Parts: sequence; C-alpha cells; structure tokens
Amino acid sequence: MFNPQLYLLAYGRLYSNDGAMTAGATGETVDGMSLGKIGRVIDALRHERFRWSPARRVHIPKRNGGRRPLGLPTWTDKLVAEVVRLLLEAYYEPRFHDASHGFRPGRGCHTALRKIADTWQGTAWFIEGDIADCFGSLDHGVMLGTLGEKIHDGRFLRLVRHMLQAGYLEEWVFHATLSGSPQGGVASPILSNIYLDRLDTFVEQVLIPEYTRGSQRTPSREYHNTYYAMRRARDRGDMAAFRAHRKRLRELPSSDPMDPGYRRLRYIRYADDVLLGFAGPKAEAEKIKARLAVFLREELKLELSHDKTLITHARTGAARFLGYEITVQHSSTRITHRRRSVNGVIRLRVPTSMIEAKCTRFMKRGKPVHRSDLMGSTDREIIGRFGAEYRGIVQYYLLASDVFRLDRLHWVMETSMLKTLAGKHRSTVSAMSRRYRARIDTPYGPYKCFQATTTRPGRKPLVARFGGVPLRQNRKALIVDKSALAPPVRRKELVSRLLAGRCELCNGHDEIAVHHVAKLADLSDRRQPHPHWVTVMLKKRRKTLVVCRDCHHLIHHGG
Repeated sequence: MFNPQLYLLAYGRLYSNDGAMTAGATGETVDGMSLGKIGRVIDALRHERFRWSPARRVHIPKRNGGRRPLGLPTWTDKLVAEVVRLLLEAYYEPRFHDASHGFRPGRGCHTALRKIADTWQGTAWFIEGDIADCFGSLDHGVMLGTLGEKIHDGRFLRLVRHMLQAGYLEEWVFHATLSGSPQGGVASPILSNIYLDRLDTFVEQVLIPEYTRGSQRTPSREYHNTYYAMRRARDRGDMAAFRAHRKRLRELPSSDPMDPGYRRLRYIRYADDVLLGFAGPKAEAEKIKARLAVFLREELKLELSHDKTLITHARTGAARFLGYEITVQHSSTRITHRRRSVNGVIRLRVPTSMIEAKCTRFMKRGKPVHRSDLMGSTDREIIGRFGAEYRGIVQYYLLASDVFRLDRLHWVMETSMLKTLAGKHRSTVSAMSRRYRARIDTPYGPYKCFQATTTRPGRKPLVARFGGVPLRQNRKALIVDKSALAPPVRRKELVSRLLAGRCELCNGHDEIAVHHVAKLADLSDRRQPHPHWVTVMLKKRRKTLVVCRDCHHLIHHGG
C-alpha cells in the first residue's frame, strides 16, 4: 500500500472512466491529480490517518422497473480502493475456483454459457439459485474473517473494515452501512468473489462429490432386446418387422435414465447468479436446493429467494441464466450419422420476452416510432447510436441457436431509426432508406446495411453503420469482462507525461498536476476565440493536460 507505482497504475486505469469526473460527497474528482496527492495519501495510510468518505448515493433504474442504489465515492477513495483491488486480485485470482466466471480477467458471461453448453450434456434438472440482495447483505464479520484466513496484515484488514463501514449520504443524510459491500465501489467485485468463493468450495468439495457417482448408466434391457429383434428381422428378410423394430428402437433410451448408481451434479456461478445442473431424480434435486439454502444461511448469513430459486425440468422447461434460456434437447427423429445426435445436448435460446422488451423501447401502440431524444443529433450520430445498441444485443446472443429471432428487433429498430431521420429532415422513410442504404461484405456474403460517412481532409473518414450483422449462431463467440488484473505492457501515456514533471502550457516545473475534462465536445462549444489551454487540448485531441500550479489556477479562475 506504500508503493507509489501502484497508485500510478491505479490512476492509469481509472482516469478514462466516465465516473472519474463524477463528484462524490466532497465534490472531488480526478481533476488536479498529482504526485503530491499520491504522496499525501501514502503518508496518511502509513500513519493510519486515512479516512474513507461516505459515498453519495443515487438510484438508477433496473430492467424490471425498480431502482437500484448506486454509491458514488470520492476520487481519492476510488484511487485507494483500486490499489486494494489490485493487491487482492493478485493474491486471490489464482486461488478462485474454475466455476466462478464473474468479474474475473479473461472470463465473462460467454465463458460461463459456453461451459454449460459444452459439458452439461444429459442434465435432467436445473436448480436456479437466486441470492436475495446478495451484495447488500454481505456480512462484514464473515468478510473480514475470510480475508483474515489468508491475510495477516492487521493494518490492511482495518483499512478494508473501515471501507466497508464508511456509510453513505442520501439526500445529504448520513446512513451507516452495517452490512454489504459498497454499491458502485471499485473493490466491491473482488470482495464479493472472495466472499462467495466459500460457496464455490462447499459445492465443489461437498455437494458435487456426494451427488456424483458412476462412470456410465446401466444399459437398458428393453433397448437391447429390441435391437437384437431388429437384426433378426433383417437377417430373415422381414423388412416390415425390421422397420417396426427400428422405429421402436429410436423411441427407447439406450441406457436406464433412472439408474440409481449414476448421478451427475454440475455448478456454475457468475457473481451472485448460481446455476446447478443435476442428472438424477427431482427428490434429490430438492435436497440439494435445501442444503444450499442452509449453507448460505448458516455460514454466509445470506438467504435464497424462495420465489426466484427454481427447480426446472431440463427437457420440458427452460432455466434462465445470464439473459439466456437454457434447455436440453430431445428428438427421436433427428438422426445424424445413424444416431440421435441431439438427445441430451444443451441448447441456448434467446428469450422471447427479452425480444419483446427490447422492441417495446422503440414502439408505441404496437408500431415502431421515432426517438425524439435523438432529433437534435447528426445523421451519423443517429445511425451510430442505433447501430451500437443493435450490435451489442446481437453479439451477446450469438451463442443462441435461434439468434435469427432477433430479426424482428432488427426490423423494429431499423424502422425507428429511419423514422427518426425522416422526422429530423421532414422527409419520408423511403427517402432516408435510399440515401443511407449500403452493402458490406461479411464471412457469409454481402449484407445490406445503413451507413453514414463524414469525410475529414487528410484524416480517416468517420463511419457509422446500422445492420450488416449476420444472425448466425457462433458457438465460439466470446465476450469477456474487462480485466483489472494484468498490468499494461507499457505505462499509460498520461502517467509518463505526469512523471515528466513539465507544464504543457508554460514549460514550468512547479507543483505539476493534471487537468481533466469530461468531453472535448464541451470545449469546442465554448466562446470564440478559445483560451490558449482550450486550443492546446483541442489540437492534441486529449481530455487531459499536464500543467503547473499557476496554469491550473488560471484554467479554473481565469480561463
């Protein structure tokens, strides 16, 4: 915690985030970051004078119509929390279980879903575990006890305890945090993974060995009797009996699905979303669910939501996990290479309710409508906004076998986009379609799309595109979470400029700091002529400027 290089690394990771310029309870932001500030923070930590500020709490909308509380820490708290996260991840990441996929480098929703699709064949029941208010209910005693098992630095543990108990301000009224990890806190994801790693250990070392047995199911006597009857009918030339036995054979399982000597239990977790797949009777699946609830209640002080923790039949129902529907296929008529190729195979599907919910955002009274909030944007910005939202949804659901169902969403968003453009130009949808229609090459051949291009003399043109994304399943699609563990190959350019210790306006060397702005567009809208510092930032096309104390004061009070 006393190494300045860790703080420079943390600064390089955080300064470009949108929240870096969002003020917390004290009004402090990333603007004015300097080596002196890092030195003062380290000195306060060394003498245990550092105090966490209460987070400013706001509420953001949830997809189900509710609102989720979000804490906005001060910039110094974010910086120290990022250093805490770097240290915790460096130690704990190699020790986490393979079943955990949330908030981990090189992993994400797609790695969890692909694991299920590739290895959960033959599952009979899905147990969907939903922990009620998980992040808001993490017990501080359990958390610190778990950390204390591996970490024996009392000063570090006290720092984490004070972070957990810093409290929050809502409507400028202080509230204590008696449990839970800070919502929106930089270190919250790693702390929750450390906490729930005990659940992973329990499932993988206790439940899975207890409910996994047998190398293979016992062969079905009826299946083999029918098979040999079919062969005898073919040998004696009785083709009618042969076809009848073959039809019957394809309706029978080759092994006993209720074999008491064969069980399989599989487990996956993404943050607080838990899914178990069980091959066995439903009564045992109920026992697994009950034991899971008891462990969470007694060991982790958490509760399973009774309404949302479901046991779903894998063939006749579908489990919901990470926005997908997961089911097990069964077909006696689909034959590939003379065998029933889909029986027991996991299928990932796009939920119909999700498609309707996404379409609703662009519709009114059952028809696509324009978006009034984009009327003031340029054509390229309108097409780019629609295109980015559509691509994000499609790329997330490329693992689904029925990703083609997103064609309806494509039509709704395309119509809404064209109506937005037509409304802006007081034109028609057909005219906008003719103006921006284009064709691009894809691995599956040429595809139609809509494209707007802004040319720039001497520079690469800016292109915005909607569509042109093939709705074809890609079993190797991969989107992983943003990694905060692996250090960059090279130091961030901003950090190198700060370490150079030279003002980029006057070449001075007195108390160098970094001036930050949220968006360059805010500077270009300023009065003309621009102040010198604005001209420099626009010319460099950077949202940061390394300046001395006097220049920074001039920017804020005289520029």
